[in-house]
Amino acid sequence: MSSIPPFAATPASSCCGSESRAEPSRFGDWRSGAGGANPAAKSIRETLQMTRIAFIGLGNMGGGMAANQAKAGHDVAAFDLSPAALERAAEAGCRTVASVAEAVKDAEVVITMLPAGPHVLSVYSEQIIGVAPASALLLDCSTIDVETARKVAGLAKEAGYAFADAPVSGGTAAADAGTLAFMVGCDEADFARVEPALDPMSRITIRAGDHGAGQAAKICNNMLLGISMVGTCEAIALAEKLGLEPERFFEIASKSSGQCWSVSNYYPWAGPVPTAPSNRDYEGGFATAMMLKDLKLAQDAAAKAGATTPLGAQAEALYALFNGLGYGGKDFSAMVQMLRGRLDTLAQ
Repeated sequence: MSSIPPFAATPASSCCGSESRAEPSRFGDWRSGAGGANPAAKSIRETLQMTRIAFIGLGNMGGGMAANQAKAGHDVAAFDLSPAALERAAEAGCRTVASVAEAVKDAEVVITMLPAGPHVLSVYSEQIIGVAPASALLLDCSTIDVETARKVAGLAKEAGYAFADAPVSGGTAAADAGTLAFMVGCDEADFARVEPALDPMSRITIRAGDHGAGQAAKICNNMLLGISMVGTCEAIALAEKLGLEPERFFEIASKSSGQCWSVSNYYPWAGPVPTAPSNRDYEGGFATAMMLKDLKLAQDAAAKAGATTPLGAQAEALYALFNGLGYGGKDFSAMVQMLRGRLDTLAQ
């Protein structure tokens, strides 16, 4: 490993976004029949049973994802720098190993879920490419910048590997349940191989375009999510000040023009959505620090592309403030307590 910081199991490897069902892609979702059947993908999926899979990065997201690969009957060689993460993986049916090289040496599919671009570039360039069999399919499910994703894809392709950037949406609950949404950037010819490899972890898998397009989709999606959550939190804070109970506001907003995923699936006030982190003191969801990371990626991408994203910039500033106050480990929906002026209700 280079001087890049370790990628031990950490909330940094978590990702989150809208779970609202996406429009069927032109490639279809052969598991549900949406958009047309994909017999080729189905055939390949069947041959992938008992596949040797290397899974690198067993954090909040990766742990559940690797477990679902094991539940699907695959031989999963799992690696992370965290002993606790390795123990959880072993309990979930994975075969834990002592290094990246050991995990990938005989792999047919390599899946990585790492905290940031530098980790991805380091692990692929130094420990996967040239070590894994050239026939292995390489899938990076981390959320990183588009430029790094394309650089890793170039290195992989030059060495003869099929590679895809395949970031996820859905959060830890979906990772555990195997119902993530995958946004894939890859060569079109490789998608029929990518889709079934992701199937044990997926509710829907969509090819966004060529290499880097998966990351572009994830960055834009999470910018939209961050903005909509701030709006939801502001509306709750205002409703409360105006004498409207937040629970009653949910009944109205979830069935009217204010409806969005942040309201209907992730309401930041305890009660109306039992599965939302607001019912668990904002623990166990998508950490504020991770939303801030994704918003920074969006702003960096916007600057390079010459795009104007004023609401994205404002959302980044608000999450940076919340994170700076010491609440980076709380779910990003805890922003509502800052906007209410009730940070005293949050344990740090």
